[in-house]
Amino acid sequence: MAPAIVHWAAAFVLSAVSLTSPSQAATCTSQTFTGNRVYTFCNDLPTLNCFLHWTYSPDQSTLSLAFVGAPATPDGWISWAINPTDTGMLGSQALVAFKDVKDRMTVKAYNISSYSAPDNSKVWFQVKESSAEFVGGVIRLFATLILPEKGITTVNHVWQVGPSVTKGVPDKHFVQPANLAAVGILDLMKGQSTGGAGAGDAKVKKRNIHGILNGVSWGIMFPIGIIIARYMRAFPSADPAWFYLHVSCQFSAYAIGVAGLATGLKLGMESKAVTYSEHRNIGIALLVFATLQMFALLLRPNKKHKYRMYWNVYHHSCGYTVLILGIINVFKGLSILQPVNVWRKAYIGVIAGIGGVALLLEVITWVVVLRRKKSKA
Repeated sequence: MAPAIVHWAAAFVLSAVSLTSPSQAATCTSQTFTGNRVYTFCNDLPTLNCFLHWTYSPDQSTLSLAFVGAPATPDGWISWAINPTDTGMLGSQALVAFKDVKDRMTVKAYNISSYSAPDNSKVWFQVKESSAEFVGGVIRLFATLILPEKGITTVNHVWQVGPSVTKGVPDKHFVQPANLAAVGILDLMKGQSTGGAGAGDAKVKKRNIHGILNGVSWGIMFPIGIIIARYMRAFPSADPAWFYLHVSCQFSAYAIGVAGLATGLKLGMESKAVTYSEHRNIGIALLVFATLQMFALLLRPNKKHKYRMYWNVYHHSCGYTVLILGIINVFKGLSILQPVNVWRKAYIGVIAGIGGVALLLEVITWVVVLRRKKSKA
């Protein structure tokens, strides 16, 4: 009985708020603004409970807008952006409204060139005027923009809400499905916003595929392949099974890794405004050393050959280089993708588990080898 009363009470409060606060109404058509601001078009954006109003003059290339949204917390921020080069957040030119250090509403323009702190540099459009107000739990962002090209009829737009501001700089937003889907294509003349979740989901899906392929190949399969070669061959009964298992595991890791690199290169071509140089360069180095490892199979001399020792140095050096670079680059990729924290913890758990197994096998192998030497002596 008590939970039912709480449920109905909560519903009543929410209904009362929606009636008393026009800014939080279910549709943009019921929203009104101070200063007799009136706009030609308005749209109920498909995610994050946000609304966009605008008037566009193609001859003057002037866009007047009002963006309304509730920040993730009362001390958070809201943002609306145009992306002139892509359909996602990276490369977007954003207007962000929040409370400054003096608790006054302010609007700043940012060039979103990375997933780290926003770049407070010159943006693609000219901001003629801007202001913001906090009313009834939502922030209203007002601005008049001059687009750099006349006659533009459609733009890629992005909207977002964030939880906090630190020292006058907006902090990162959440990465829930609603946040990731907050993109679309805005037809300035027809008053329509299309794309929405589909446009964002496509790019997110590509990034996730890239991350999974590389995480599984370089980050998991390659270390397992090294463990198979290092510890199974210490047991004569495992010969030659260990060799075929080792080759199969490393070749599969290489094939999956190449597919992961291909998806990464395609993502890079589709997002020319942003480049993750360090992550890309490590990925290229990984491919080079891993390819050398594949050639090692073809160049492998007989165990008693005089060049076998040099081949071992070459093979082991390339293998351990791929191992180290692969794990490092997986963490670099996680920092870029910023998935739910459970994925980072899961990968750390997997690597810790593989490391624990390797340590245990190292001890067992040394015990076996020392006993064998003692027996022969």
